[in-house]
Amino acid sequence: MAVLELKHVNKYYKLDNKDTYHALRDINTSFERGELVSIIGESGSGKSTLMNLIGGLDTKFEGELVVDGVDIGKFTEKELDQYRKNKIGFVFQSCNLIPHLSILDNVTIALTLSNVSKEERIEKAKIALKEVGLEKHINKKPNQLSGGQKQRVAIARALINDPEIILADEPTGALDSETTMQVLDIIKGIAKKGRLVIMVTHSEKVASFSSRIVKIADGQIIDDVTNEKVAMVASSKRENEKSKENLSFLAAVKLAFNNMKQKLSRNLLVSFGVSIGIMSIILMLSLGNGLTSYFSDMMNSIMNPTVVEVTMPVDTTDPSAAMKAMMGETTPFEDKNIKELSKIDGVTKVEKGFNFVGTPGTNHVTLGKKKVDVTRLQSATSKLTDKNLEKGKLPGNNEILLNRVIADGLGKDVVGKTVKLSLVINGESVVKEFKVSGIYTTGADTEIPDTIETALITYDALEKMYQSVDQELSVGSILLSAKDEDAASNIKDTIKELGYSGSQEEIVGDRMLTMLNILTYVLAGIAAISLIVSSIMILVVLNISVVERTKEIGLLRAIGARSKDIRRIFVSEAFLIGLSSGIIGVIGSYFASVVINAASSKAFDMNVMNNSVTYVVAAVGVSVVVSMIAGLSPAKKAAKLDPVDSLRTE
Repeated sequence: MAVLELKHVNKYYKLDNKDTYHALRDINTSFERGELVSIIGESGSGKSTLMNLIGGLDTKFEGELVVDGVDIGKFTEKELDQYRKNKIGFVFQSCNLIPHLSILDNVTIALTLSNVSKEERIEKAKIALKEVGLEKHINKKPNQLSGGQKQRVAIARALINDPEIILADEPTGALDSETTMQVLDIIKGIAKKGRLVIMVTHSEKVASFSSRIVKIADGQIIDDVTNEKVAMVASSKRENEKSKENLSFLAAVKLAFNNMKQKLSRNLLVSFGVSIGIMSIILMLSLGNGLTSYFSDMMNSIMNPTVVEVTMPVDTTDPSAAMKAMMGETTPFEDKNIKELSKIDGVTKVEKGFNFVGTPGTNHVTLGKKKVDVTRLQSATSKLTDKNLEKGKLPGNNEILLNRVIADGLGKDVVGKTVKLSLVINGESVVKEFKVSGIYTTGADTEIPDTIETALITYDALEKMYQSVDQELSVGSILLSAKDEDAASNIKDTIKELGYSGSQEEIVGDRMLTMLNILTYVLAGIAAISLIVSSIMILVVLNISVVERTKEIGLLRAIGARSKDIRRIFVSEAFLIGLSSGIIGVIGSYFASVVINAASSKAFDMNVMNNSVTYVVAAVGVSVVVSMIAGLSPAKKAAKLDPVDSLRTE
């Protein structure tokens, strides 16, 4: 049974004027294994078109083209890829070696597409190169070889996948007579080992080395003769039925890496351009994180993080209500509210609190002849910590804590002395003596002084002052203690669910943190605009790469690469650009953060940059994703290139 049969094969080309050109006319012939066939004819006779049909590069024809009993004209694109990979080996006139790959890698490229292990690829390549006499040149590049040596490399590449049919398009067309003889001897040896070898040539002399000569003119076979001088022994069917695997993602990445090394400086510039956007995003997020952390630490320093202050809800849409809340005039708590709050899981202690701002000149503290107004009076609760002390201790019953403004007005050394606190309650003046326990500070790590005259006493002490004039002290706030910060966080969530509010400091703090977060993301978004520009740059560079490597793409398709494989290689290049960009951006942002923190620490005694592993991972991920998205269009373009047209590209 013939290995290859052509039955009534016709090929038409559409011309620009919508006419058709009949390139092949009713071709009927067959070929056996072990034959060395020369197809000769003038330019335009149809011989190259015939070779492209046999090789599965051109699939639009009429008739039947049967290989081992199967009509390849009915193959799907996937089956055609497997056909070229398993059955066909191409040898081109121009060799079509990939210039940036070594001789070894040029020969193993077909095995790489078949996902063969590295060890097996190298072993088979060495055997193939030894067969053509180039075993000593495996590490050279194509430009270091002569024309004849390049053609022998192309033959070794055609043999590496052990195909049944070798198609050679003018294999000696660019060689001198001596080198031509060497190449023809190798080709004859291939046929003698049981392969069908079909050569396309203009030369009668080259054809004379074949066992069979097929002449073609105007798309028709006009002569088909056996060369009695060249005896070829027909061979039985070769055992080569195992379908080869496809290119793996890892192999595609390795191929992409080798491709990128050829244009290393250009790809590094692209990666650097993308990295600027990545670095900017990381720096903006780190800045926001640093400022947020600083503000959170400052808030925790002025209040015990395990104590949750609860206030009745305030209508923030009503300016007057909001102002009253700032002045301490809030809706008082009733017993039912206090009982409800005390039942919350995690609450270990419940305290009553107050916080109000008095009218200037109505409330004051007196020590001897010195008198200082008290603008703000607050309850001394578990919310206070040692960080709220500049000097002395926290107040107990009949003790008062004064801030530095009041203390300086009374005399610098007031701790331990007895002062008189005068309050106007419901129009009546109430005076009570207190011992100064210490000097109060907000605890905020800032050089901005506390300018509001503030004093703190216990709820019980103030309640007794109210009772002395038959007045009832309302509960302005409730302090809920928890065993740890996690429990406090859960309590905060619960009070919000129950409809209560947090302290005014906490509300202001939350708003400030929200504003910082919004600002951070806005700045990061602005920085991300540079990524859009970078993605356009990647798109342009990869499109240029497609144009530059059109012939290489055609070669890969000829030796069995699927459209998916071509697409995967270019997407892998985009992946590598994105990965390298992300790494450069991360390194750059790290050193930039070190410099910025050194400057901010010296100027403001704080680190404004606070990087995070999450930011680093996310930035690299974004870089890779953006690059791969930008690479999709060029990759799709490369995958759609026609292999025949690609191979003709100069």
